[in-house]
Amino acid sequence: MRPTLKVPSRGGRPWLALLGLLLVLGPAGAMARDPRPLSEDDIAWLRRDGFELDSATVTRYRELGRSRFLDEQLDQHDSDDRLPAPVTALINTYEVANTPLEQLLTNLRDEQEKIKNMPDGDDKTAVKKAQQQHANDLGQQAQQIELLHAIYGGNQLKEQMVWFWLNHFSVYAAKGRVRWVANDYVQNSIRPHALGKFRDLVMATLESPAMMEFLDNAQNAKDHVNENYARELMELHTLGVGSGYTQQDVQQLALILTGSGVAPLRDRPALREHPRYAAMFVHNGLFEFNPRRHDYSDKMLLGQKIKGSGFDEVTEAVNLITRQPACAQFISKKLAEYFVADEPPPELVARMAKTFQRTDGDIAAVMRTMLESKELATSYGKKFKDPMQFVVSSVRMAYDGKPIANAKPLLNWLNQLGEPVFGRLTPDGWPLEGSGWSSSGQMAKRFEIAGAIGTGNNRLLTPEGTVKVGGDFPMLTTRLYYDTFDPRLSPQTRDALAKATSQQEWNTFLLSSPDFNYR
Repeated sequence: MRPTLKVPSRGGRPWLALLGLLLVLGPAGAMARDPRPLSEDDIAWLRRDGFELDSATVTRYRELGRSRFLDEQLDQHDSDDRLPAPVTALINTYEVANTPLEQLLTNLRDEQEKIKNMPDGDDKTAVKKAQQQHANDLGQQAQQIELLHAIYGGNQLKEQMVWFWLNHFSVYAAKGRVRWVANDYVQNSIRPHALGKFRDLVMATLESPAMMEFLDNAQNAKDHVNENYARELMELHTLGVGSGYTQQDVQQLALILTGSGVAPLRDRPALREHPRYAAMFVHNGLFEFNPRRHDYSDKMLLGQKIKGSGFDEVTEAVNLITRQPACAQFISKKLAEYFVADEPPPELVARMAKTFQRTDGDIAAVMRTMLESKELATSYGKKFKDPMQFVVSSVRMAYDGKPIANAKPLLNWLNQLGEPVFGRLTPDGWPLEGSGWSSSGQMAKRFEIAGAIGTGNNRLLTPEGTVKVGGDFPMLTTRLYYDTFDPRLSPQTRDALAKATSQQEWNTFLLSSPDFNYR
C-alpha cells in the first residue's frame, strides 16, 4: 500500500518538493500497485452514486464490479443501516434517538401544562426559555443523525435518496412540534422507503406526524376543511404544477383527507369503542384517522369517483394519484435533475418515467434506468454540489471513514451555506439546480469551510463539552486520493495545489477546487 505522506505541520518547504514529486508520480505509482485500477468512468460514476468516495466504497466496487455493486445497493436497500460502532454510540447518546416518540411528546405536553399553570414572572419566562432550548436541542440532534448517516452509511446511493426525499417531502423543524418528530420522520418514514415503491413512500409521509403538522392536515376536518396538504400533495409531492389537476381536485382531495391527523396522547376509550366509529378508527404509531372528523360524502378526483368510505378513500386516492403518467414524469424529472443535470435530457426522463409506470412506481427500478444510462456518463463533471453534498463529501474525503466525535460543526457549516436539514421554511424544498448555490458569497463560505476541514481548525474530533487538544488536520494525500482524484485533476487545480505552502493549505485548495465542487 502506498505510504501516507508525512508532512511537517509548520514551516519549511522541503516537503513541497516531495509533495510535488508524488503529485507527478502518484497516479502511476498507485495504479501500478493496484491489480484492478478504476477507470475514469468508474470514478465519475461512483461520485454520482454516492456523496463522495471513501476507501470502503472503492474497495467494495473493486470486489463486485459496477453491475453487482449496483445490484447490491438496489436489491438490499431495505436491509439495516448499520454505521461504524463509534458513530452508533454517538447517536445513542442523543435524547431524540433513545426516547420513544410518544414519550417525547408526552414530556412536551407535561412541560406545556406546567408552564400554563405558572404565574407570570421571571420563573415562567425562564422555564419557557428552557423549553425552547430543549426543542432546539432535539431538532439539532435529528439533524446530526441524518448527517452522520449520510457520511458513514455503507449504501451511499440509499443515503443520497434519503436526502433527496427528505428535500422532496420537506418539513420545517421550527413549526409546531416538528422538532420533536423530525428524527422519527427521516428514520421511520423516509429511510425505509427511499428505494422502495413511491406509493408506499407517499403513504409513509402522509401518516407521519411531521407532515400532518407541517402542512396543517392535523386540523383538517369536516366543516373545517384545510386544503394546504391536499394542494402540496398534488403540486409538490406527486403531479407537479400544470399537470392537469384542477382546484376542484384539490378541494375533493382535501375532503378525502379530513380526519387524518396526529393521535392525541391521552387515551379516549369512549371514542375508540363508539359503536358507530370503532371499526373505522385507524392508528399507526402516532398517526390517527378519526372517522368522527371525516367527510363521508362521495368525491370526484381526477375524473374518478371515490366513494365515501373512510380511510380507504385515502389509500384509493394515493393509488390513483401515484399511477398518473404526470406523477411518473414529475418524479423522474426531479430525480434526473438531482443526479444528472439541471436540465436533464428529455429522452432520459421519458425512459425513467416509462420504467416508473411499468413497475408501478418502483424507485429502485427507475434509479437503475438512470444509473445505467449513457446520458449520465455524458454529464460527468458538470453537476455542481449543493451544500449538503459539499459538506458531507468533504468530510468523507478528508476523514475516509474515521469516526468523528462531534457532529455539531457540520450543522454550523450547513447553516452558513444556507441549507440546514429541516430548515426550508416553504414546502418546496431546496433548489436542485447549481445556480441556486453558486453565488460569490456561497463560494467564499465554501472556501472558509474547506479551510476549517483542511486545516483541522474544527472540533469534529473533539467530543462536545471537552477541551480540544492539538491541531490535528486530515491527510488527504492518501492512496484514495492518488487512485481516484489525482488522475483527473485539471491543470488549474494542479497549479493551485503546487503553490500550497503547507499540507493544511493543500487540503483547503483541493476541497475548494472546481474539480471537487463539481461531480
